[in-house]
Amino acid sequence: MSRTEIRLSGAGGQGIVLAGQIIGQAASLYEEVKSATFTQSYGPEARGGSCSAEVVISNESVGYPYVISPQVLVIMSQEAYNKYANNLNPETLVIIDEDLVKPDPAGKIKIHSIPATKLARELGRAVVANIVMLGFMAAVSDVVSAKALKESILAMVPEGTGEFNIKAFTVGYEYGQKHGKNT
Repeated sequence: MSRTEIRLSGAGGQGIVLAGQIIGQAASLYEEVKSATFTQSYGPEARGGSCSAEVVISNESVGYPYVISPQVLVIMSQEAYNKYANNLNPETLVIIDEDLVKPDPAGKIKIHSIPATKLARELGRAVVANIVMLGFMAAVSDVVSAKALKESILAMVPEGTGEFNIKAFTVGYEYGQKHGKNT
């Protein structure tokens, strides 16, 4: 791997920034010989406005910290899909929350989908949809290992919530192993 670019996008309040931080930390601290940069942007609204997080992972020092052409694009809102799903490289792995994002049926991008928010609600807390999504991403890609992501989750989430967050990650991971086919 020389350079891998990941963009996570959705709405404020969905944990997009935290998910990006978890990925960056997992790659740089819990994987061997990887550097990572993390950038974020969000609209003026605290919740509900557009939000994105970008992570660049490399075996070498990262000279340019912004995503140019993502290899992985995680989308958790329709607005984010409308903004980022155009003009993608055909090889980009696009992951959507299928209950919140309706892709263009005429689109030519490969899409993996998971009902992340629904699965999180079934666990009892919709707020962990981002963690469910990270588990799914680990199952359908080789960007960062599941082991490294779990270690990073435990280091990043509030004290006392680690076990629950790992359960949410596992739900997403198992869903990805079972249903992680392109749509």
